[in-house]
Amino acid sequence: MPVVRNLGRAASQLFQSWGCGCGIPIVPVRCIGVSPRQVASDASFHSVTFSESDHPRVLITGGLGQLGVGLAKLLRKRFGKNNVILSDIRKPADNVFYSGPFIFADILDYKNLREIVVNNRITWLFHYSALLSAVGEANVPLARAVNITGLHNVLDIAAEHNLRLFVPSTIGAFGPTSPRDPTPDLCIQRPRTIYGVSKVHAELMGEYYHYRYGLDFRCLRYPGIISADSQPGGGTTDYAVQIFHDAIKTGKFKCNLKPDTRLPMMYIDDCLKATLEVMEAPAESLTMRTYNISAMSFTPEELAQEVQKYIPELQVTYNVDQVRQAIADSWPMNFDDSNARRDWGWKHDYDLPELVTTMFSYLGSDSRIAQAN
Repeated sequence: MPVVRNLGRAASQLFQSWGCGCGIPIVPVRCIGVSPRQVASDASFHSVTFSESDHPRVLITGGLGQLGVGLAKLLRKRFGKNNVILSDIRKPADNVFYSGPFIFADILDYKNLREIVVNNRITWLFHYSALLSAVGEANVPLARAVNITGLHNVLDIAAEHNLRLFVPSTIGAFGPTSPRDPTPDLCIQRPRTIYGVSKVHAELMGEYYHYRYGLDFRCLRYPGIISADSQPGGGTTDYAVQIFHDAIKTGKFKCNLKPDTRLPMMYIDDCLKATLEVMEAPAESLTMRTYNISAMSFTPEELAQEVQKYIPELQVTYNVDQVRQAIADSWPMNFDDSNARRDWGWKHDYDLPELVTTMFSYLGSDSRIAQAN
């Protein structure tokens, strides 16, 4: 390691003494072997400069999760099918694979990820690779690697190639000492999960790269996201998706949170709309780089009552998972998203009644719902 550090220092001095001998601004990159993690900012990286009228070339990491597939569909409608590349380390379903470009991309493999950005002339990167709250607590070393080391790779590549970078954050970025009702954009953040800690880290590192290196970093703190297109993925708020599947299949739902646990939630269409809007917002309109966004806030009991309007015989019991409950009790009850609404015109479309109606319109071919209707 001393040899590597000495080589790094020597090469760094060499970079800064080329040409006229003046110091050259540098941005961080990951290089191969023992090369320093620095490079001249005016170096050529085989990337293409796009005019404002051109469509962006988009890469979505972790694209087979709850949000990636939906985001790819939305962006392909707007920018063209071949301008949006979905990526993951898992094998996609046939309908996803044939819907548009898909590529294997491991965010922990810096060289592979850098080649993808260069070879495909990427200009926008949506970084969705992450382990969620409950899953992360079950495997902290893996969550640390994916959520933090992977982020560092993405930040370096985005800075090197002048990308517009979106990294989602979460209600989990707050903790028990944060104001909970409502929770403002700027306040104390002391989360008690590796997921939350990694997201606070992402927010701060993204803002640092923006102010230090000019990286166009944009971030939204998502509430719990509800979608009919995917199964629950291990998050604390996933009960709000599971209830619809269980109601249709069995007419019985066992909730792992207390009935009065209030959390901010959002239907996936609102989430994807907000993500695209903040990415398209003029840079001069953004007064911050990380925003809260919100749509509704409800408890498991309130959601169950709304679902029972469609399936009156639904039986709901509460078998509290202490890990998930402790996580939920440290999270916001309501988000203050007034800055997003002021700066770039954020406005949600779905409240609780519209959410439930929409979920059942997608899932409601079952005879139980037909009979109830």
